[in-house]
Amino acid sequence: MLRELVLAGFIMSVGICIAGMGTYLYQLLTREQAMLRYDGKTVLQMVGNVAMSFFCGPYIMLQMGWQQERGGTLSLSMALVSAFVAFGWAFITGLVVLGGYFTVFG
Repeated sequence: MLRELVLAGFIMSVGICIAGMGTYLYQLLTREQAMLRYDGKTVLQMVGNVAMSFFCGPYIMLQMGWQQERGGTLSLSMALVSAFVAFGWAFITGLVVLGGYFTVFG
């Protein structure tokens, strides 16, 4: 049982690492804020934005949970919901990345 929990934690940590690295790389290369979106001027740009939103989404969700409300306070419910969604999403992202890695280099 403990082995499965550690494996799930490892998969989530890989997903969060990929999301954080991808977010900062995207912001460095495009010089614009990374956000969840699916629009684009061309079809290729639209597909790129969807892929960026999928792989960088967990980190963006964590950032959205820490945004301050009016008066400079944090909403505890917003932070918890965004963390729950982000770590679930990071598990899926980690599965995709690790599955691809083990498929290629397995």
